[in-house]
Order: sequence, then C-alpha cells, then structure tokens
Amino acid sequence: MTKKIVVMGTGYVGLPLAVMLARVGYEVIGVDIEENIVNAINEGVLHLAEEDIKEIFKEPEVRKNLRARKTPCEADVFIISVPTPLDEEKRVADLSQVINAVESIVPYLRPGNLVIVESTVPMLTCRNIIAPLLEKGGMKVGKDIYLCHCPERILPGEVFEEIVNNDRVIGGLDEKTAEMTREIYASFVKGNLYLTDDVTAEMVKLMENTSRDVSIALANEFAAVAEKLGVDIMEAIELANKHPRVNILKPGIGAGGHCIPVDPWFIKEVDSVNSRLIHIARQINDEVPLKIAAKIEDALNDIKNPRVIALGITYKPDTYDIRNSPALKIIDILKNRGYDVTPYDPLVEGYEYSSITEVAKDADCLVVLVEHRTIKEELAQKENEIKQTMRHPLIIRFYPETRKHRKNIR
Repeated sequence: MTKKIVVMGTGYVGLPLAVMLARVGYEVIGVDIEENIVNAINEGVLHLAEEDIKEIFKEPEVRKNLRARKTPCEADVFIISVPTPLDEEKRVADLSQVINAVESIVPYLRPGNLVIVESTVPMLTCRNIIAPLLEKGGMKVGKDIYLCHCPERILPGEVFEEIVNNDRVIGGLDEKTAEMTREIYASFVKGNLYLTDDVTAEMVKLMENTSRDVSIALANEFAAVAEKLGVDIMEAIELANKHPRVNILKPGIGAGGHCIPVDPWFIKEVDSVNSRLIHIARQINDEVPLKIAAKIEDALNDIKNPRVIALGITYKPDTYDIRNSPALKIIDILKNRGYDVTPYDPLVEGYEYSSITEVAKDADCLVVLVEHRTIKEELAQKENEIKQTMRHPLIIRFYPETRKHRKNIR
C-alpha cells in the first residue's frame, strides 16, 4: 500500500481518521492551521480524550506513517474533515472552513487524485460548490480528478467503536469514484460500505441527525403536556413503549452536540417548503433550555439570594463533549438573570469535584442537568446525606426514571 493521503483538519473527525489510515499502512499527512496541534501530533501527543485512539496512536506503524503540517502537499487522496458550523444569524451552513480547505488543496492536485468530503454539508454542496472549486485548477471532476462524499461517523467517547464498526455511506459523483473511495475505507472499516451518489449521501447524513432531533422534540412535547395534566411522563413513556411499534425517547433539557442542533437547518436551507416539521421540531428543542431555566426559577422563588450548584455541563450523559450543550445555555440564562450558579462536571476538565456531598455543602439548590452514571450512583447512595449538608435541601432533577410500581392487571 503506497498511497499518500492528506487529511485536511485534525480535530474530532480528522485525527482519528488519520490515525486509523496510518495504522493500516497509508502515508498520512494531517493538515491543521493550529501550530500547537501540528506540533503535538509530530511530538506524539494526542489532544483527544479517547483512550482507544490514544493507544493506537502510540503504535510504531502509526508513528512512522503519520505526520502533521500547516499546509497541504501533493498526495493521491485528499480528505476534507473540517467543521461545518451553523451561521447563527442566518441559520444556514457556514461552509467557509470547507471552502478554504478545498481551495488550499487545488494547487497540489494531480490527474487521478481522489477528493473525499467527510464534513457534514447541505445537499448539492459537492456538485454545486466543491466540484467547481476543484476545477479552478484546470482539471475536470469525473475525468481528471474524482470527488466523493463519505459522511463522518464519530461519537465522542466511542470514537474507535464508531469509526471502525459503523456502516459507511459512500457517495461518489460517479461509480468509479465510489469504488475508489470504497478501497480506502475498506482498509479499516469492519461495517458495511454502501455505495450511492453524492447528493443521497449528503442527505442521508442530515436525515440521521434530523430524525433524532424530531424524536427528541416529540418527547419534549409529550413532557410538557404531561406536566400540565399532572401525569408522570416517565411512567407514560414506559407504558407507551410496551407497544411493539412504539419507541418514544426520554425527554430532556434540550438537544446538543455538534450535529443534532445544526444539521436540520441544512435541510431547511435547501428546501424550506418541504421541511416544516423539521423546522418546528428544531424550534421546540431550542426553546427547551428556556423552559428548564424557568422551572428552576419557580423552584427558587421562596429562597432569598439562592446559591445554586449545577451538576453536568456536557451535551448528554457520559461524554466529555460540551459543544452546543443545553446545560451550559441553562446556566448562562440563570446567571444572566442574577442567580449565583456554580457548575461542576466529573467528566469535563476544570469542572471536576471530590464528591457531590462536598460541593453541595451550604448550597440552597442542587440542579442535576446532565445525569452522568457517576452522578446517578452517588445520588442513589447518598441523597439524604447530601441534603443534610445543604442550607435548603432542594434537589432538582429532570425526568429521572419513574419509581412507580403498579401491579400487572389481566
């Protein structure tokens, strides 16, 4: 295997990919605009909190085959794995990093090169935006150079499992391109590789995350209705899910992470007429942190100058990732309204604590925003002890598992 691969962007997506490609024998160049990241990779330091990837990164074959630099160079394959954030004002995809990455490789393209886009992008981006940019170098996409979209498969905390064992969708602008791309991913992916066209691949990625967003919105709507009726929503969901074709998600404090709050907007950007449900679901989930903050305020009404401890700041339980975290939004809302809120999280560097009992001492309210496994375990074992250390024994949890046990009725 002699192919040389340039990976543009060495963050959550690009660096694990570069490591896996280097492990199977490709010569890999990771390109990043941040000099400290480039230096860290070349010095053998992995800046991701992923233990499996860290161990692979130390392997001699990886250290031999992987190096980093700030600018691209000539190669056989170029993989674009830079972020695609949301333009918060316009609610459309901010493709600036993708465009910059593509433009930067154009001077180094040679006939026969393959360009793979892993970045999540709106439908038609590859053929309407990226292909014309690549052709500015004088070569024709599909004839001289080849372009494919293979959406990333990354879950913080489970990167190795996701990148190796997940199925992958490979969307080539033509069949030859898809087959060329299949060869690259088949070298380390154990999941199935499904070949399709580029627009379908772009849409599939957005559909996956949008489906999750709509399901979360439905659960949050059910929770709001249940609260108004005095119904235990967790019991209601448990009973509804006993139907063989029903799978309602657990409601929460909002939808976070890099993908779920962002990708639905990309679909609306392309076709706003036929994405009304998607748009409404996104609005519902965006409003949840405001509603949660209001519930906390209501609980604090009778306490003067309350001291609040907030547990959990990540976007979901049992991860270290805080991107687009609804917990952080809730904390900011409360702080902006004058509340004294101190956040803690056992999984986030700089927010760790010795025990809940210790941090809750003399607090007026303990708000559990993200129920990591360690938080649930300590609360289960020491809730009474924790309350005894507090000035006001007020613990607020959102949608813990129901404790009702009703008899089976035939």
